Amino acid sequence: MKAKDLMIPLQEYLTPETTLKEAANILRTARRDEDKTGVKGLPVLDMNGKMVGFLSIGDILKAVFPSYMSLMNLGDFTWDGMVEDMAKKAGNKKVSEMMTTHVITVNEDAHLMECVDHMIKNDVKRLPVIGKDGKVSGIIYERDVFFAITKAMLDENNGGVK
Repeated sequence: MKAKDLMIPLQEYLTPETTLKEAANILRTARRDEDKTGVKGLPVLDMNGKMVGFLSIGDILKAVFPSYMSLMNLGDFTWDGMVEDMAKKAGNKKVSEMMTTHVITVNEDAHLMECVDHMIKNDVKRLPVIGKDGKVSGIIYERDVFFAITKAMLDENNGGVK
């Protein structure tokens, strides 16, 4: 099995100029399949359709959590309304400010084992798939790799007959 056989075709993406507020809404409403919405991350494409980064929900959470917080003793700190205030301020940041720029990708002819190797060694849950034209053609999700592996493990390709 190859990456192109397992990938979900790219339907949604972000641009570097998209605000985090807009990006959050796109992540919440992006279609995963016919009856599921919401994704945990999307590629960031430039005006030529080339991938320049990836934005995940974790990147948005980092935008809300100021770096100085890790230096404080927060035991007696008042939290009321803080996240909401920080979220409103972070909403105007551009995707380019928070996106991951070192993105692990695979080409569409990569074998499933190469995809698993990249996911495990780089601790990633999503792999953008790059087509022959150098553009993102889809994304392989950890859950889809898992289902492909368990299908083989459970002999479901042979109707469960060993």
